[in-house]
Amino acid sequence: MTHSASKPALAPAGQAPTATNTVAFGLLLAALGAIGFSGKAIIVKLAYRWGVDAITLLMYRMLMALPFFVLMAWWGGRGRPALSRTETRAVLGLGFCGYYLASMLDFIGLQYITASLERLILYLTPTLVLLCGWALRARPLGAGHLLATAVSYGGALLVFGMEVRDTPGAATAWGAFWVFLSAVSYALYLFFSGEFVARIGSLRLVGLASVVASLCCIAHFLLVNPWQAARVAEPVLWLSLLNSTLCTALPVLLVMMGVERIGASLAAQVGMIGPLSTIAMGFVVLDEPLTPWLAVGTLLVVAGIYLFGRAGR
Repeated sequence: MTHSASKPALAPAGQAPTATNTVAFGLLLAALGAIGFSGKAIIVKLAYRWGVDAITLLMYRMLMALPFFVLMAWWGGRGRPALSRTETRAVLGLGFCGYYLASMLDFIGLQYITASLERLILYLTPTLVLLCGWALRARPLGAGHLLATAVSYGGALLVFGMEVRDTPGAATAWGAFWVFLSAVSYALYLFFSGEFVARIGSLRLVGLASVVASLCCIAHFLLVNPWQAARVAEPVLWLSLLNSTLCTALPVLLVMMGVERIGASLAAQVGMIGPLSTIAMGFVVLDEPLTPWLAVGTLLVVAGIYLFGRAGR
């Protein structure tokens, strides 16, 4: 019995290879999506070298990604009923909080800190979602969750402390503060979006919320900047195009396709490659320092999120 079960050749023709190929392809999609998301900080840091401000850079990113978001909303909404008033208000609120406000705060913070530290702080988002459940819905915190949270924050604080030591002034603290607020904002989006995903549809919800965020970014730019501020160096436009496609729209689709093949839990574990790829790209592209403390802090954050996922299951 055991001997025969151990031989994949005895399975129906094509069954095992097909399943294996599906899982492998799903892992590849999820990994590419995570790497794409992590490249956002690298592109933003490159664009800042051309003297552009945060809202102008964010406006171009969302403006160029807007057609993709509209297409996602349309594709996800096929055959579904029109949104109710409650669902419309939810989309407006989630789009403002989860994609506009979180992105705006993140772009501001990236002016002051390295891409590596930014990615580690954003990677704490699952722990913030847990704290939202505890604070807003009185959900109990398990010992496993508390341990995982302590490990993750310990790693982030280690990297933060090293950057504060090496950077004079309050720039690092200021940047980390804005990025942490970005993580809080996105955690609120994740927390409140859960009840609407099944009703609206995940792809439709992401598309609609991103359309709302894009319009908010464009309106913000028009309110605080003159038209002349839209004149930026040509490399900024190309970097924004890369940001809107390879680091925004495409990763969303890749991760969703990966989740369909391997499930959300395994896709989330594959997503742990994100901080590592950000550090590697920061070292190669931005000449950011690769120190032992950064490596230790990153491993702690990734280990904490891994423990967090196991505690959740």
